[in-house]
Amino acid sequence: MMEIETRVDRFVRNCWYVAGWEDEISADSVLERTLLGESVVFYRAADGHLVALENRCCHRGAPLHTGRREGDSLRCPYHGMLFNAEGQCTEIPGQDIVPQRARVRSFPVVAQDEMIWIWMGDPAKADPDKIIRFAWHTDKAWRKKRSYLHYQAPYTLIVDNLLDFSHLTYVHSTTIGTPSTAATRAQVEPIEGGLKITRRYYNDQIQANRASIATFHGPADRWQIYEWFAPSFVRLYTGSAPAGTGAHEGRLVPEAMQYRHCSVQTPETATSTHYWFTHAANFKTETSEVIDVVFDGVARAFKEDKDIIEVQQKALQNGQPFQPMIIAHDQALVLARRLIQRQLDEEALAASQQPATLQVAE
Repeated sequence: MMEIETRVDRFVRNCWYVAGWEDEISADSVLERTLLGESVVFYRAADGHLVALENRCCHRGAPLHTGRREGDSLRCPYHGMLFNAEGQCTEIPGQDIVPQRARVRSFPVVAQDEMIWIWMGDPAKADPDKIIRFAWHTDKAWRKKRSYLHYQAPYTLIVDNLLDFSHLTYVHSTTIGTPSTAATRAQVEPIEGGLKITRRYYNDQIQANRASIATFHGPADRWQIYEWFAPSFVRLYTGSAPAGTGAHEGRLVPEAMQYRHCSVQTPETATSTHYWFTHAANFKTETSEVIDVVFDGVARAFKEDKDIIEVQQKALQNGQPFQPMIIAHDQALVLARRLIQRQLDEEALAASQQPATLQVAE
């Protein structure tokens, strides 16, 4: 197996994935979303807590999100079976006895840091304390903006892109890239559940899209420190300070410009991906000018990424089987692919060791 190949038709399931923004689901709305190849229906119970159910009636497979809400329950639009917030059927029209096995799966779901998190693996392993935190989403010291992209490509290609910033010089030459990016080698080190990638630039130029809101003029010391957690989460700390003022030694002068970034990908199918991201700044926060300017550049850059990754995906699907060549900048993505594959292998092994269950008719 090539070092950076990972099966795209299998997904890590025992982890928390983002399913959307928390405010996408109001008190009376129903949201359908395909995640990891499965359709899920989301809504809020009367007390406000989130509900996530398999969006397929256990009777004939009709989608529950096209039915109707009845209190904390959903009624199937086809034959009227009623399912409560735990996924148990509580009523079958024309039938007095409701079998215990008449149910749909219920998924653990949590709202945190303004995002909806869902666990689609073994429910017994769903520990909310293991959700990746993006605390600046609710910290008033940071002004942020957010967006969403839908990719026609597997999530692994997006992970590759995020873990190799050398492409910024070429794909993002007019937005967030600088000539020095491709020439700068990243420091890669393991952390719990992922990798930490650090790039430091000395006496460099500020990115083109940020010059208009800069707090200083002249050369800058810049940094990109990002933590990647398997299988698909990035937490980025980046910024610039006047060159030679000690930023790389941990001393930040008042003119330093700091940013925080969140990028999360959730597989929709083997060849399509949901991508949610935010970007935040903690200087000149009295108005939205800074984050408007910076986010415009980030959003345009991510559109550039989407364009190149989707044509890459089309190229990979054509011709003979493709075997990628490894270069020096691929260190992080090779390690990341190994971590993802390890998680897939561990889950496959655990599943193979589960005893067979006997279905008993009721």
